[in-house]
Amino acid sequence: MKSRIILSAMLMTLILTGCRHSDWHDLFNGKDFTGFVQKGGEAQFTVEDGVMTGISTPDTPNSFMCTTEEYSDFILEFEVKVDTLLNSGVQIRSHSTENGERTLVYGYQVEIDPTDRGWSGGIYDEARRGWLYPVTPNNVAAVRSFDRHGWNSYRVEAIGNRIRTWINGIPVADLVDDADASGFIAFQVHAVNSELAGTRVMWKNIRIATENLEKLALPDTPEIYQANFIPNTLTERQKADGWKLLFDGTSPTGWRGAHKDAFPDFGWVIENGCLKVLASGGAESQAGGDIVTVGQYGNFDLFFEFMITEGANSGVKYFVTEAYPTEGSAIGLEYQILDDQRHPDALLGRDGNRTVASLYDLIPARNKRFNGVGQWNAAQIVSLNGHVEHWLNGFKVLEYERGSDEYRRLVSESKYKIFEGFGEAEQGHILLQDHGDEVWFRSIRIREL
Repeated sequence: MKSRIILSAMLMTLILTGCRHSDWHDLFNGKDFTGFVQKGGEAQFTVEDGVMTGISTPDTPNSFMCTTEEYSDFILEFEVKVDTLLNSGVQIRSHSTENGERTLVYGYQVEIDPTDRGWSGGIYDEARRGWLYPVTPNNVAAVRSFDRHGWNSYRVEAIGNRIRTWINGIPVADLVDDADASGFIAFQVHAVNSELAGTRVMWKNIRIATENLEKLALPDTPEIYQANFIPNTLTERQKADGWKLLFDGTSPTGWRGAHKDAFPDFGWVIENGCLKVLASGGAESQAGGDIVTVGQYGNFDLFFEFMITEGANSGVKYFVTEAYPTEGSAIGLEYQILDDQRHPDALLGRDGNRTVASLYDLIPARNKRFNGVGQWNAAQIVSLNGHVEHWLNGFKVLEYERGSDEYRRLVSESKYKIFEGFGEAEQGHILLQDHGDEVWFRSIRIREL
């Protein structure tokens, strides 16, 4: 892995050396803010010796120096140096809206993070969906690409639905998303408290190319993870890596009712590219009932997006067997889906083990970043040789070992203690739960490991 990343950095240097200077133009003239306008907060921006400097100011929101021109497909390069205590970022394909007395900036942000977590170069959706490409889980090798105390060279390629980033020649992020095709570019000074007043972030040598991008674009970077947020699609990379759609956005092919031979005639609908379970009073499996995959899975990486309505309860189960006699939902390990703020189940169980993203009634999810009711949330379940992980919006929230002494102890203290061998089968179905509340699912894909 390390040698492949070094090779990518060498290739980047060779390509940049061979590019005609006329393919590029300065985004920032190094003298003043011609072509820019400040939005959001009131942090101070200055220009001196060709350097744009943002100076943090307490008691003001995130501040942005924004281009007056919008850009669609482009390659952007700049150098940045930041105080080790200050967070920052560069917005691309971004927009703004009036929010009371302030202008709210939202859209893709390429992270500038001098902290030890090392998420510089990751992609964050400012004032909208949150993290789309956090660095640590997706590209551990890039965590140390950022020089905390010196100047750093960034490269951002936004071409079509794909955004890629590099820091100091090291590939960091590879995102496929279609939320915004164009927008302004902006340089952020993050909101701070009084203790961080006066901390600075500096940019220089800011240039952009908008033509001949196919020639200028760097080679593919298969050594890093590619995140895809275009609903119900697979990129060519994902296909090559073995991903398959469990739901294509148009039909229930590959699904049937739990304990049934066919897909339910009522209770579930396909709408706007989503599988939606309809509200029916909040009872468990009393309307259309749960649905399960026709196939069964053992070692797998499962990704899906879900959106809940206010007060909703649902879940995605795995290693589901229909052998256990039950009047409610079919039995299996459950990735809990819940409105923690409004549904009473969040207060039941033990230590929060019935809250969203938890292993229901067994292990609570920690370090959660839930996007909220009425917003899409990205979930992932990884199962490999007994080791299982739950992820929510790019963050690992729990892990455990199926069949371990600790696992069996947890089962013995749960509602599942009556089911012999619970959760220890070699394989099982994937299940979407009907708990009587309206919940939406999309982008359900799986890769067998």
